[in-house]
Amino acid sequence: MAINRKIQTLDEFTIQQMRNFPQATGELSGLLRDMGLAAKRVHVEVNKAGLVDILGDAGTMNVQGEEVKKLDVFANNQFMGVLQHGISCAGIGSEELDDIVVFDDEVSNQSKYVCLFDPLDGSSNIDVNVSIGTIFSVFRRVSELGKPATKADFLQAGNKQVAAGYVIYGSSTMLVYATRRGVNGFTLDQSIGEFTLSHPDIQCPDTGKIYSVNHGNFFQYEEKVKEYINACQRKNKDNGGPYTQRYIGSMVADVHRNLIKGGIFMYPGTTDKPKGKLRLLYECNPFAFIVEKAGGKATNGKQRILDIEPTEIHQRTPMFIGSKLMMEELESFTQQATK
Repeated sequence: MAINRKIQTLDEFTIQQMRNFPQATGELSGLLRDMGLAAKRVHVEVNKAGLVDILGDAGTMNVQGEEVKKLDVFANNQFMGVLQHGISCAGIGSEELDDIVVFDDEVSNQSKYVCLFDPLDGSSNIDVNVSIGTIFSVFRRVSELGKPATKADFLQAGNKQVAAGYVIYGSSTMLVYATRRGVNGFTLDQSIGEFTLSHPDIQCPDTGKIYSVNHGNFFQYEEKVKEYINACQRKNKDNGGPYTQRYIGSMVADVHRNLIKGGIFMYPGTTDKPKGKLRLLYECNPFAFIVEKAGGKATNGKQRILDIEPTEIHQRTPMFIGSKLMMEELESFTQQATK
């Protein structure tokens, strides 16, 4: 049987990348492969969710005060279990858990990294078969190796991330991850059960035609944000348009589309929730790292997302992220409010 040598799996890719750094221990590569393994397990359940008792609510609330879906619980258990039984992670923080979980054993205490993740972003869309995803972030520990990880390992600014990524469970399942060397995307080939390199060296277009925002909250946004949204609606062929509004309600799907095609995603603070809804550590930091490495920008409307110093695990923040030129256009509106 002929073997297509042009296909490069996630494992092969991470090993090849490691060869470029003879001093590398392979621990980060192993952690990324662990995330891929857990993602494949979640993919299986997502694709048969309508056939088993895994749709709907689990009957509990998470620490965010949101209803927990059954698939949320399954995904959280898969990612936590894979990382705990691996050798590359000293502890985790999850959107679904009240606090961090430290893997206090001899092997884990020697691990250099901790991982934070949203196991199933957009889970409110599970019951209606809309794309959902997983988001993750990896930090190098600041605590002493050989001892249990501490909360300080998790409460680091996003610019300290060594890797970040997401998985989108849609018409195909894709894993996209970024390191300081760039952004690469892998599509799950179900015929061999492996993530294979499909989108090498992803670059976010400098501009696009799509803006993503929840118009239902329009009258709760700050005036400068409303002015920018109005400007987007007035775009035509004479001033860089027209723009198209697309909002899925699943951050992974919205940002993934804009990363590939160009666009801007906005989740501003509102009068009811001035600090925003999105979680800094599980959602905003990872995507900001990915999009910046691909050439885009991410802010909270006032400062770079990756420069925010977190004070709590479940901290929230407004979020504006996307193509560089569209973000600069947004800033020409929002920065007027501070002058």
